[in-house]
Amino acid sequence: MILTVTLNTALDITYRVPALTPHASHRVSEVRERPGGKGLNVARVLSALGHESVVTGFAGGPTGAVLRDLLAPLAPRDALVPVAGTTRRTIAVVDDASGDTTQLNEAGPLVTAGEWATFLTSYDSLLPGANAVALCGSLPPGIHVGAYAELIRRARGAGVPVLLDTSGEPLRRGIAARPDLVKPNADELAQLTGSREPLRATRDARRRGAHTVVASLGPDGLLAATADGVWQAAPPAPVKGNPTGAGDSAVAGLLSGLVEKLPWPDLLVRAVALSAATVLAPAAGEFDAAAYEELLPHITVTELAAAA
Repeated sequence: MILTVTLNTALDITYRVPALTPHASHRVSEVRERPGGKGLNVARVLSALGHESVVTGFAGGPTGAVLRDLLAPLAPRDALVPVAGTTRRTIAVVDDASGDTTQLNEAGPLVTAGEWATFLTSYDSLLPGANAVALCGSLPPGIHVGAYAELIRRARGAGVPVLLDTSGEPLRRGIAARPDLVKPNADELAQLTGSREPLRATRDARRRGAHTVVASLGPDGLLAATADGVWQAAPPAPVKGNPTGAGDSAVAGLLSGLVEKLPWPDLLVRAVALSAATVLAPAAGEFDAAAYEELLPHITVTELAAAA
């Protein structure tokens, strides 16, 4: 079982419009709702890949109820902890004319000290059955910035490999707790290290505590700095579409490959193909299975250097 933690779950709403024009009214051609937040997206992709997954985090209020209703028929098991506040919504507006997506993200509910304590008890009870843990996304109001560092230490204490995918101060503090893998994007990596040169920044992030750093480089794929070497994996050409959830699909590819003990080049091929296939999917948090299979043999992996 792979456990995904989404402390700030969301109801993902995707609107499609013929063309998005500032200061104008729009007629929406299509609306889709999906249970979201980074870890829930990861879990759904893991399930599609044949891995048992369990989702935990927080859900509350009318939006949280809708999220859990939508999650119920899907493969991930629901271990979300109820909160008094209302789960946030994220709005993705897809412009059919340009293919671009505009994203609007709410902050999330205020989580109390008692609700955090209840979550920790549940988290500790789930760890013994987990082969890996993913800690994903932003922190809702009320959760201290060292929360991910605390969860990493608990996972390491239970002997469970842990992946961290967050940003800002939670990433800075979390990486110091020595997670097995972190997956920042280029901006998050630059904020952490002060460098926009990807190879230098990934090596710097490893020195700060992460065993492995896999950086998302957008259309240029993934750059992985590991104890065994450094590789870059890229799709054959940039893909256009809705990028919502593409990084989460990459996380699912990384987690599934780690659990299956794939060599790094094969693992990165899977992660990049899943990410690109998610951009091509019509709704957030899904991937185009046919595109994924078609992309797999065309992902290129280049070994750059031994990790420093």
